[in-house]
Amino acid sequence: MGIVYHRVMNKFEAVLFDCDGVLVDSEPITNGVLRDMLEELGWKLSREECMRLFVGKAVMDEVALIESNTGHRITDEWMLRFRARRNEGLVRDVKAIPGSVEAAALLHRRFEGRIACASGADRFKVELQLEKCGLMPYFKGRIFSGHEMPRSKPAPDVYLAAAAALGIDPKRCLVVEDTVTGVTAGVAAGATVFGYSPPEAGHDAPGPLRAAGARAIFTHMAQLDSLTAG
Repeated sequence: MGIVYHRVMNKFEAVLFDCDGVLVDSEPITNGVLRDMLEELGWKLSREECMRLFVGKAVMDEVALIESNTGHRITDEWMLRFRARRNEGLVRDVKAIPGSVEAAALLHRRFEGRIACASGADRFKVELQLEKCGLMPYFKGRIFSGHEMPRSKPAPDVYLAAAAALGIDPKRCLVVEDTVTGVTAGVAAGATVFGYSPPEAGHDAPGPLRAAGARAIFTHMAQLDSLTAG
């Protein structure tokens, strides 16, 4: 009877969070390193231009774009150097998105552990960031990387894998995303998607997030409490 009551009274049974830009403020760090390394190859971009092109996307999925603008072949060795420099920056500077630790703790309690982190990034990066920002206690054992899926975002694979691991129909899951790429993935999985769109750089604007299928837009993690209640 208790389970039936929960399912009737709560419109969601699980919450699936993106990582970068939603739980941790990593995009300026990662894209700063990427911008510097692209300039070393001869492609000069401002940080804003770099973020517009690459936020929400895995660098390994954008190799053709990089090669066409630099004239250089992107090798496994280059990718390893990028990840090493990126990781150094994250260890030094990454911080939690304001309110994300509190929101994760609250929803972890409310949904009895049925929350997960479903990221397009590699697992090492995701786990490094969650650990450093004090978020790991709420996601340990429920972390999913697009690098380990047949397809990465905007395909739905990582969200479908997270929902399946939690034993929840994707249609009963809430996805929290801050980019069009991620919203597209959540919608394709059949989930309800809320778009996180604060005014700071590195997050897509409300209009594009709605156009991609986000059902609600919010600007601070504290708002997730009321948005997920009832």
